[in-house]
Amino acid sequence: MCGITGWASFQKNLKASEKVLQAMTRTLNRRGPDDENIWCSEHIAFGHRRLAVIDLIGGKQPMKKLHDGINYVITYNGELYNTEELRKELEKRGHTFTTHSDTEVLLTAYIEWKEQCVDFLNGIFAFGIWDEQEQSLFLCRDRLGVKPLYFTEQQGGILFASEVKALLAHPMVQAAINTEGLASMMAVGPSRAPGKTLFQNIEELRPGFAMRFSREGLRKWQYWQLQSRKHEETLEETIEQVRWLLTDAIERQLISDVPICTFLSGGLDSSIITGIAADRFRQQNNQLHTYSIDYEDNERFFNPHAFQTSTDTYWIQKMTEAFKTTHHAEEITQQQLIDLLVESVIVRDSPGMADVDSSLLWFCREIKRDFTVALSGECADEIFGGYPWFKEKTTGFPWIRSLAERNAILQEKWDKKLKIESYAQQLYTQTITEVPLLDGESPAEVKHREMFYLNMQWFMQTLLERKDRMSMGASLEVRVPFADHRLVEYAWNIPWEMKNLDGIEKGLLRKSMAHLLPDEVLYRKKNPYPKTYHPVYTAGVQTWLREILKDKNSILHELFEYKKLTELIESGGSSFKIPWYGQLMAGPQLLAYLGQIHSWFEHYHIQLIES
Repeated sequence: MCGITGWASFQKNLKASEKVLQAMTRTLNRRGPDDENIWCSEHIAFGHRRLAVIDLIGGKQPMKKLHDGINYVITYNGELYNTEELRKELEKRGHTFTTHSDTEVLLTAYIEWKEQCVDFLNGIFAFGIWDEQEQSLFLCRDRLGVKPLYFTEQQGGILFASEVKALLAHPMVQAAINTEGLASMMAVGPSRAPGKTLFQNIEELRPGFAMRFSREGLRKWQYWQLQSRKHEETLEETIEQVRWLLTDAIERQLISDVPICTFLSGGLDSSIITGIAADRFRQQNNQLHTYSIDYEDNERFFNPHAFQTSTDTYWIQKMTEAFKTTHHAEEITQQQLIDLLVESVIVRDSPGMADVDSSLLWFCREIKRDFTVALSGECADEIFGGYPWFKEKTTGFPWIRSLAERNAILQEKWDKKLKIESYAQQLYTQTITEVPLLDGESPAEVKHREMFYLNMQWFMQTLLERKDRMSMGASLEVRVPFADHRLVEYAWNIPWEMKNLDGIEKGLLRKSMAHLLPDEVLYRKKNPYPKTYHPVYTAGVQTWLREILKDKNSILHELFEYKKLTELIESGGSSFKIPWYGQLMAGPQLLAYLGQIHSWFEHYHIQLIES
């Protein structure tokens, strides 16, 4: 993967903007440690940082292509998984290629089909293409939002980048947060409203959206959305189709010119990917390497409960024995976990998921020592119904059950200004109105469609953002086969009774892979990403928060009731009775999140605008 930047303006001559683009682009050096290039023209400037994965020599960017006397230029972050099919189709249409890169295939697809090129792409991507003939910039993001793309309109022009930090490196862009940004942070954080960031005047292009900037202004549109239809296939046909789509997605994503491995927790999703990948490697007389993460002394301090019933060790061993993988069990110390809490904020450009972020950042750096590409199991729960809330009667966002508690720790001034409960309800209602429903469906069927849509637009986006930032913060490319748009489109219309086959979470997915996995792994109860229960971690974040509160200028004093904060700290976070977010963001994880809010304001010198 890579990092991209760009600036388009018809009011300025950008030929001399190289230093500005260089400053923006160098903030993304971790996304692309292998190469950096800048290209500037009169009304457009592109930057690119490259992590070389495919066509190590020929895939340099920004890439320019001349066709019928017209120049087209691309800066691109992502990976296409149907490159060869597209190349053959384009060659049939008279196009020629000088590299083996998917970058040139994507640029040529635009030359042939213009905006409709995205309909032909299978992959994860965010890119900008300058069309010299039309004098316009075309920007696009992949269907499920695996790859990020941020933008801001400034002085009649537009700036875009893979990460917010690159936009903030431009002298026209200021780091500021207004009341809406604060409401978002307090009501739905660490999630964000679709298309929004916490920063004032900085937006994110939503998944499945594209836009074009020209002399006529900025035009934005949705090029892909889920289509609801009646599911006609039998159970056996559905099982077979899920098996084929998922296997094809995984096998397509094993293509790489650099070493590739898989994440393995011993859970269903990572085990499916590992099993299929290991079989493919074996056919090529290779052995797959797998990686897992655990915490120092976790066996000693682990506290099983309904959401996290066991550690992963036993199931990982079952998988490595069954598929003969070379396994690397990485163990992070409590101090390493604490030390990376601030850096993970800087990598993410926002307060994140506390030690879930910092541990993943560390883990990805360990993998990067030997590998450049890894496959991971994100998105399976959102499209096949793996979370407890798919079976519960809920109102509002089911992963945010703490709105009253969040409100209670705010300063009275911000309680009145932010109105976080009504703000969250407004966002929920707005999302529900987008759900593509099918005439004649029962109230129960409608409710399930709404729940799946909410998960894909919100919870899944938070996890994908986390995986992209933490992995790219380690210069590691992570691919997510469950986000294959063909699989998502098919699963969208499968009835809940099939998805929840035999009353088991993701029962259909399990059945489709019964030929592949050991039974114990196949029917293991879902466990989330592991967390630490070590008292040393709790003590460490308590100490950190106490030090922060000594700073009278800390934003925490401005936002929160001091007495409530000190109660939280002294209780190790347990005085906040409901997880802040999801199932496990509680106790010391909540303290760490508050510390990340402080670090975010401090590092980015954020101006608070009380509008």
